[in-house]
Amino acid sequence: MAESRVDRQQALDLFENCDLLELGEMAHASRLDKHPQKRVTFAVDRNINYTNICECQCRFCAYFRRLKDVDAFVIDEAVLHQKIAETIELGGTQILLQGGLHPDLKIDYYIRLLETIKKDFPAIHIHGFSPPEISHVAALSELSLDQTLRQLKVAGLGSIPGGGAEILDDRVRTLISPNKIGWQRWLEVMETAHSLGLRSTATMMFGSLETPKELIEHLFRVREVQDRTGGFTAFIPWSFQPTNTDLGHEMTKTATGVDYLRVLALSRLVLDNIDNLQASWVTQGTKMAQVALYFGANDFGSTMIEENVVAAAGVHFSISLPELVDTIKEAGFAASQRDTLYNLIRDY
Repeated sequence: MAESRVDRQQALDLFENCDLLELGEMAHASRLDKHPQKRVTFAVDRNINYTNICECQCRFCAYFRRLKDVDAFVIDEAVLHQKIAETIELGGTQILLQGGLHPDLKIDYYIRLLETIKKDFPAIHIHGFSPPEISHVAALSELSLDQTLRQLKVAGLGSIPGGGAEILDDRVRTLISPNKIGWQRWLEVMETAHSLGLRSTATMMFGSLETPKELIEHLFRVREVQDRTGGFTAFIPWSFQPTNTDLGHEMTKTATGVDYLRVLALSRLVLDNIDNLQASWVTQGTKMAQVALYFGANDFGSTMIEENVVAAAGVHFSISLPELVDTIKEAGFAASQRDTLYNLIRDY
């Protein structure tokens, strides 16, 4: 961690006034301080949605369905296990398991879900259930966060994704996701998980209705929790994808590729205590993700054998394992597969 840390005012000045290429150079230098090897890591995994039914009904989401919608679903166990088997056959080491805030699914459902997966696939790492999901399950089941997370961990939960963060400011959250937990509860879930030995990622969806100050405050709130817990493995910023969303209809402009690079670089400079910064090829495409590797990112996320939520918003970038490796090498880096906790598995 740097002795002289970027503070809020400095971050705002960098974000609003610094030349883009200069900002990128600073972020890349910071990345090389943490990761001097010219290596970019990635995971092989699959995003599996166990349900699309969600009470939250966020205005930026094109994926959710209501309970009585004809295409609403809760995944069948046989289908789930087939997807996991396919993932393992393709060299996958983890699944990202997420869904909506289903009004009827309590802790027993999640315990059975995890236990059956671990029974049939003991080696697979389950990276599952965002803070809004965990908070929702705790409330429905009349349990504390600590009780809920302990039970999920015993049943087989390995780590927690950073979904549902959007912008960690309640003014923004009231406008774009009024039924979702507030920023303090989101961080409380993460801090509780970290105290139990569950690692997690942190995310940010920017480019909706936030101000620069609110975006920067998000970064500092994540940094402050990381100072206390050290539990975040990576930070992943991406831009709001407006197609097919309620919020998108009122947007006059959305974040550009330049905006993405600026936010990514600033994230690397502010989050001096989080080792890994992911490039979001899923929302930006592979060419912009290659540029991101020179703006602070050291990780390419994952192959995402399956992804549905961003696709529902009209973004359909996809990539095979050989293409992902070639993309990293074309950008001037060596490519290495990792597991969820950033342990190296193999070099390509």
